[in-house]
This record gives sequence, structure tokens and C-alpha cells, in this order.
Amino acid sequence: MTKTISILGSTGSIGRQTLDVVRHLPIQVAALTAGTNVERMAEQVALFRPRLVSMATPEAAEALKRLLPQPAPEILWGEAGLLAAATVSEADTVITAVVGMVGLRPTLAALAQGKRIGLANKETMVCAGELVMQTARAHGAEIIPVDSEHSAIFQCLMGSRERSEIKRVILTCSGGPFFGKTRAELIGVTRDDALRHPNWKMGEKITVDCATLMNKGLEVIEAMRLYELPSEQVDVVIHRQSIVHSLVEFKDGAMMAQLGVPDMRIPIQLALTYPNRVENPAPGLDLLTCPPLTFAAPDPETFPCFSIARAVAVQGGTACAVMNGANEVAVAKFLRREIGFYDISVLVQKALDAVPYTAQPTLEQILEADRLARIAAEEHG
Repeated sequence: MTKTISILGSTGSIGRQTLDVVRHLPIQVAALTAGTNVERMAEQVALFRPRLVSMATPEAAEALKRLLPQPAPEILWGEAGLLAAATVSEADTVITAVVGMVGLRPTLAALAQGKRIGLANKETMVCAGELVMQTARAHGAEIIPVDSEHSAIFQCLMGSRERSEIKRVILTCSGGPFFGKTRAELIGVTRDDALRHPNWKMGEKITVDCATLMNKGLEVIEAMRLYELPSEQVDVVIHRQSIVHSLVEFKDGAMMAQLGVPDMRIPIQLALTYPNRVENPAPGLDLLTCPPLTFAAPDPETFPCFSIARAVAVQGGTACAVMNGANEVAVAKFLRREIGFYDISVLVQKALDAVPYTAQPTLEQILEADRLARIAAEEHG
């Protein structure tokens, strides 16, 4: 069980819920990092007393210094601050809750020190999953997924002796705010429409990814890397109620599922207490009052980002980093109302067509593919 924690992205949705869980457990906080939300970070520092804090920019770091009374923790900024927080000596567990490729280097650095990773940064596994898993194995480090779907698979596999027993894993998907709509009906949807997720409260970027189903495509790749499975053994079903968080089907026909209310504190806490389970501040699931559980197939024609991601999952290599980087740029443009909903998939595909492909990339080649993808998405947008 975790004794001391470092949280990368503490002011975001996952970071805040992690701290809510920590308040109920005998866990110390060694380091916190954030983007530019200085006021919220100051509140967290006052409550949890980390010895190291990092912000995304030097301006945010200076603003935080002015807010905090003395003696203040060590305050850093940028990638150097993220790396320092990920490798702070006291922390045995690092929750990577930052969004995007910024989480890759800190995750690798923490794994290289043998720390447990509570993984909530799917881009790390999408873009460099094989390298991440190799690093974890080389240093005896644990990776415990925090995403609800991957935590569900992890829990279903806790009772499995051999990975060879798996027939397939089945990721569930809420379908986002546009489930059941046709392509024609989605042509003019706005950022506000896309941000109305029916079940989960998340950051804007991941909420838009849920609306395009890119998020589920990213999770297919993440599952392939985490559980070392080919794409044909990873399926997706739409499950509107978000009660069944994912399933595993075994070769003998048995199927196991993990059920629970849609509350991220449940998978977050397991990542901290594994292999133990303790009381959680989240409410329990009442089977007598929960709605009927329904399942449906995803619609790849209406949601082309999902089709692109499934194709990239098979291709692998730098295509994963290109898709992810271009998608980050495209979603940011959509959130700024610069492009339409379907322009997201168009920009991603154009970047995939423009950036050279490498089948077995190094870390440097992955980062370069990400850089070129972002340039391509900006230019074509």
C-alpha cells in the first residue's frame, strides 16, 4: 500500500479526486504539480503540506510564491519541475494525472526508480506503451491503471493465473453526448454540446475525446500495451449507464465484469491501496435502484476518430504518437471554436498522411513524431 504520494496534475479532475481519497487514508503528500491554477494549488499546499511544488510556467510559479506564507515548499516550474516531482525520494507512488505527452518523461523517470505508477495519463501508453512497459519490467515497477475501464480490466484479471487464459477484453463506452445521432445531425454541433457528458465529470479535452469516441480508440491502444494483447483481442461496446466499467472474456466462455457507480475515486483508491481494499468515500452501487444495463455496438461511420484509432492500433509505431499529437491540437482548436466537430478527424488523418512512419521508434523518434504531428495539424487547420 502507498505510504507517500506525488501527484502530477493535482488541480485537475483526477488530481483533486486523488487528494479527496488521500484525506481518508494514512498517506503523506510529497509533491504536487499543476498547470497555471495558482489559487487552487495554494489551497492544496495549505491542506497537504508537500515539500515540493511545480507549476507549468515561471509566471505561475512566481504567482504561487507570492500567495504562500513562509516557510514555503520548494517551487519549480516546467518539465524540470515535473521530473523532480516524479522522482522525489520520499514518494513510493506517483499519480500521473497530467493531460498529454507532457506526462511521458516523468512517468519513465519514476518507473526507472522503481516507483508505483497510478496511471491516468493515457497518452503515455498510447504513444510509448512498449517503452513504458519495458522500463517498468527492467526496474520492477508497478503500473496500476486509474482510468475506470483499465482499472476494471485490471481487477477482472486479479484472479487470472495466466494471460493466455484471456479470449478478449471488452472496454465499455458511455457513447458520450452524441450517442444515437447521425453524421448529418452532428455537422453543426458546438463545443458546449460536446462538453455535456451524460455520466462523468472530466476535463474539457477528455470530454471532447469522449464525444468523438477518440478516447475509446486511445483506450484500445492502451489496453493492448498494458495487457500485451493484439488489437483483435480488444473490443468496445457502448454501455450508456457507466455501471459495467469493462469486462474480460476467458477462453472457457466465462466472462467477468467490474461494476460500480461512475465515481473515479474507486479506481484511484485501488491504485493507492493495491493489493488491499479499504473503505472508500464514494457511494456504493445499489443493484435494486440502478437502471437496466444495456449494450450496443459503436458507430464507426458517425465517429471517424474511432475508426482512425483502431487502424492506428494495428499499425503501431510512430503512428500512435502522430495521431495523439494531432488530436490534441485539433481538440484545442475545436474548444477555441476555430474548427468544427468533424474537422478534428480530418486534421488527425492529414497529420497521419503527412508525417513519416517508423515501426520501432526510440523515445527521441516518438517525441519527434509528436512534434511533427502538431505542426501538421496546425498547418492544415
